[in-house]
Amino acid sequence: MPKNLRLKSARAAKDLSQQELADRVGVSRQTINAVEQGDYNPTIRLCVAICRAVDKTLDELFWEDYS
Repeated sequence: MPKNLRLKSARAAKDLSQQELADRVGVSRQTINAVEQGDYNPTIRLCVAICRAVDKTLDELFWEDYS
């Protein structure tokens, strides 16, 4: 699974640390780090919570374009 640079960028644009985002969505900082590193495939519930926290859509953060 590739790194999620879109998530990292969106988090940085909101001036949120991994810990701050984790606190907002109810997971550990390590979980956010693992999602950003591509080491963890988050549940749809977590994906939606992350998107709401950084004001992005699921497509903007998690859709992989295979074309």
